[in-house]
Parts: sequence; C-alpha cells; structure tokens
Amino acid sequence: MHNWAANVEYSTSDLRRPATLDEVRDVVASSRRVKALGSRHSFTRIADTDPDGVLLSLDRLGVPIELDSEAQTVRVGAGTTHAVLAVELQRHGRALPNLASLPHISVAGAVQTGTHGSGVANPALSASVAEVEFVRADGSLETVRRGDAAFHASVVGLGALGVVTALTLDTVPTFDVVQTVHEGLPWRAALDRFDEVVGHAYSVSLFTRYTGDTVHQVWAKARVGDPVRLDLAELGAVPAAAAVHMLPDTAADAVTPQLGVPGPWLDRLPHFRADFTPSAGEEIQSEYLVPAEHAVPAIEALRAVGHRLADVLFVGEIRTIAADDAWLSPSGGRDSVAFHFTWRRLADEVLAVLPVVEAALAPFDARPHWGKVATLDRGVLRERYPRLDDFAAHARAVDPDGRFRNDQLSRTVFEEAPVV
Repeated sequence: MHNWAANVEYSTSDLRRPATLDEVRDVVASSRRVKALGSRHSFTRIADTDPDGVLLSLDRLGVPIELDSEAQTVRVGAGTTHAVLAVELQRHGRALPNLASLPHISVAGAVQTGTHGSGVANPALSASVAEVEFVRADGSLETVRRGDAAFHASVVGLGALGVVTALTLDTVPTFDVVQTVHEGLPWRAALDRFDEVVGHAYSVSLFTRYTGDTVHQVWAKARVGDPVRLDLAELGAVPAAAAVHMLPDTAADAVTPQLGVPGPWLDRLPHFRADFTPSAGEEIQSEYLVPAEHAVPAIEALRAVGHRLADVLFVGEIRTIAADDAWLSPSGGRDSVAFHFTWRRLADEVLAVLPVVEAALAPFDARPHWGKVATLDRGVLRERYPRLDDFAAHARAVDPDGRFRNDQLSRTVFEEAPVV
C-alpha cells in the first residue's frame, strides 16, 4: 500500500476497515502498534506504522453527521472528507470558516497535522475544533473538549495520542464567494504592498516559481458583500480572461470556478473541485510556515535561490494563516505566512534541494507542515515548536507503551530510537 502520490510505501499491508466503534476499540487494544490512515494525502510517514503493526482506515465507520443548531456545531466522523461534510452543512445553511485547497482530505487527518487554508484572519482548520473523540491505547473511549487542560495538545496530535474517531466543529452561517485570478503581478509591487495584497480578499494565494520579475498568479476568494480593498490591476497585474490552472499548460477542468462568478463557499474556497477525484499525484509536497512579520524577507530569500529549485519545482504557493493555540500547529501562537512547494515526483532530487529551501528560511524560524516532506531534525523542531517537549510528555502519559508511535514520531517528537 502507498499514499496518494506513491512516494511513500507503507510498512505493513495489514489494513483494517472497521465498521463500528467497538471494532475500532478491539483492534486498538489488541495491536502492538496501530495508526489511523486518513485519505493518504500526507507525503511523509506520519500515518505509517511498523511492519508488524496495523493500519486503520475509518472510511467505513458509521458515524453520522449531526448538527447542533443551538451550539452551532457539527459532529462528524474522523474519516469523513471535507467534501462530504461541506455538502451536508450547505444543505442546512451552515459552513466551515475555511477549507484546504483540496476538499478530498479527511477531516481528522487534516486537523491532526495542522492543515490550513488561507486568509489573514483565518486560522488553521484545527481552530474550529470544539471536541475530539479518541480511542486510547487500552481501547477506552475519551472525549477532549475545548477548555480541558489537554485540549491544545490534542487537536493537532499527529495521531500520537490515540485513534481519532469523531470531531465536533464550530460552524458559521453559509456564505457566497467570488474567485478571481490575476496574472503577472510585478514582484516589486507585491513586496512593497504585501500586507495589502494578501489581505485584499477573504482568502488569497500567490503562485510562483520564485524566478522572474512577476508573481505567476494571484488567486483571490472574496466573500460576497465584503468591500473591495484593492484592485490588483492598479499594481500592474492582468485579470485572467479565462479559467486557469496554477500549473502552466494544464487544463482548468479540475479547479473551482473563477472569473468572479458568485457561488457557495464549498465550491470556491478550495482550489480543486470536489467532483474531480485525483487518482494519482505525480508530485511531492513540502511546506514551511514563518511568522507573518518575516514574509517579505523570507520571499526575497527564496527568490535568491529560485534558480536552484527550478529543475524540481512545479509551483510554489504563498498563503497566510491567523494564529491558533494548538501546541504542534505550524501556525500555533503566531500569525503566519506559509510557503508551499509542489515538487516533481523525483524523491532524491527533492531531498537534495530541501536543505537549500530550509537554509534560506532558517533565519525566519520556519516550521514544517507535519504531513509534508522536510529534512529538519528534532533539535531544530524543538527550537521552533516551544511545546514539543510538553507534547511528548503528554503523549507518553496517554500512550506509555508507544502503541501509536512510529519512526517519524520517534525521530521528530520523542528523541528516541525508531520503533522496531
């Protein structure tokens, strides 16, 4: 078995797909090592186990989507995708504040790894979590709620605290969005007025290869009714005359509607359409988040090494994320700018170029996304995630035998030899 991009082959072929909560509890309690496997869109071994371990898929777990109109929350099964959840919320006039670029990812997998969308006022997806339901190492069921002492350790938990079986999320009233794309924004204007550019719509993404004098594309997703804050054409950008993909010479069939046509949030906030199902990903992804105040010098540092990335990089994306409180969230405790890299699926070449990126971003306290490829060791991560030791201590307390541990967690979180 392998992940979506086929750059990771899982260590075991023992995949269980329980249909009931009791079956999940039995599998966990009877397994020496076990990890929950989401939608397989992580590019690292964060969801892997050891060769004698068990992988758990929750796609058959019968947890209904339940809305609480009084609390304005929704309870959803961990294996449910955002695409499925969004349709149900829209049917009831509700919405999530934001979505990731791909709606096909599982709710729990996205939350547990610190995944986010974009927008200067929009925190990571984990910030919407009100409750997390776990199956712990002994098979017991426990719910951790906002306000509990362990809550901020649990939301972005990397699967190290138990198997997440359900989450309760905050919702907001549904809203409509218009998406526009501008091409060829001069870098000088983008950097001189960076805060205005990334803040001129509800969600903004800049696509670039860090070479040349212009930003390749700026995707802006504005809520209908919000004031127009900036016209990118005044800065030298050109409105796209037709729908475009962020990759050059790629058909736009898979992307969400553009050209300023209003539509519901679930059809505009992601970059990719929910009815476009990716069957294979000829790519590898990396992402690093830096404090928002370092955005411009960090971009300049990446532009200085852009020529060294050119042979391996499909496209880079720059997004903004508001601060949240999760201990291991890449945007925890600080407003952030994320630098996302979509690489060609050339594993050795990517591993060779990542130190170039990481060195360029090192002065800016860059934190890697847990589900995307990086080479930073625990010593660096400990400096950049101030609660890393606290998280490791909490994980040992709830999972003393390391049932949910794996090689990646052992190396990056627990400072111990890989599990065997």
